[in-house]
Amino acid sequence: MAAFEGVLADLLARSPLLSGRELATAVYEAGRSMGLTDSAMYVADLQQIRLIALPLPLAENQRTLDIDTSLAGLAYRTETVQQSRDGATAWLPMIDGAERLGVLKVTAPALDAALLESCAALAGMAALLLVSQASHSDLLVQAERWRAMTVQAELLWAFLPPRTIGTTEATSSAVLEPAYDIGGDTFDHSLDGNGLHLTVLDSMGHDLASGGASAAGLAACRATRRSGGSLSDIVTSIDRIMADWFTDRLMTAVVAHLDTAGGVLTWINCGHPAPLLIRAGRVVRNALEREPDLPLGWGFLLASPPTEHRQRLQPGDRILMYSDGVTEARSPDGDLYGEQRLADTVIRATAAGDPAPEALRRLVQSLRHHQDHKLRDDATILLIEWHPTASGEPAHRG
Repeated sequence: MAAFEGVLADLLARSPLLSGRELATAVYEAGRSMGLTDSAMYVADLQQIRLIALPLPLAENQRTLDIDTSLAGLAYRTETVQQSRDGATAWLPMIDGAERLGVLKVTAPALDAALLESCAALAGMAALLLVSQASHSDLLVQAERWRAMTVQAELLWAFLPPRTIGTTEATSSAVLEPAYDIGGDTFDHSLDGNGLHLTVLDSMGHDLASGGASAAGLAACRATRRSGGSLSDIVTSIDRIMADWFTDRLMTAVVAHLDTAGGVLTWINCGHPAPLLIRAGRVVRNALEREPDLPLGWGFLLASPPTEHRQRLQPGDRILMYSDGVTEARSPDGDLYGEQRLADTVIRATAAGDPAPEALRRLVQSLRHHQDHKLRDDATILLIEWHPTASGEPAHRG
């Protein structure tokens, strides 16, 4: 055990000066020191369709694996260790907090329980180093992409938080499509001293000005929130920014806060689709339907503060927040995706035991398939679960 801890300590000591290109090699070398014959880091692409090997001086690792059909993908989807039939190879999920990053492949003559435990720690270390490097390594960012990204999409992705965050009390997971060409949609979720803050914004249009408006709206939200502002303060701050600087744009929004101790959801809806409440495997109809305030951008809410709504949740409840690009997505023959199909897809994934990030990944796959993989509007989805337990342990991941 002391030798294994020394390997991780050495890797951590090297990490500050590692480049993105050197990261996978450093993890590979650490694995060799632990007794592995091979190891490789695979990261999920932006749309979570495939796993991509990070650069190594080994030709075998210059490859991709399908998330839906490979053993590596199964480890990613279920967030559990998967081992080959001969027991010589294992795939371990790389997770940062609640965010799935990819998988670590390890190979050894005999992967016993003790060695697998050491490999799990190595996978955790690899995930932490990956996150620390990705903010300033174009190589690692490019590894997640399969094609060029538009300027407005690049702008919005730079502002986005991790797609999944969580504690023992609550989890929030998000997806945003079309990933390489988003225009006016964006989201935010963040933990504060009392619970979970949640925001979905949808700016009119699908161009750089739309992306700029959403980015400014997100910045106004964070600046106000981090200065101690209320939900009403946040909404009026965004309305002021839109009215002053984006006079030809309107924006719909849901800004919310979940008190994770008591399970009270508080929200303001400005012209946006109402969130859905999913309880015990079904949608509670009209549970979160309220008269919405006006969209942002006209400045009307500066003189007449928006209305805050409240709903007490039950343990295990899930809240689905989404933009109209989801329900209004049309198939080639004109069939709307619709709210019912949206809810049914999430409920089926939940019934299958999928964690929230996997439920959303499957939902986006369904949405892409419905539109023949040609999304015509931005589609943003936020799935929140309140899962408190008396012991302080989460009911389940995601």
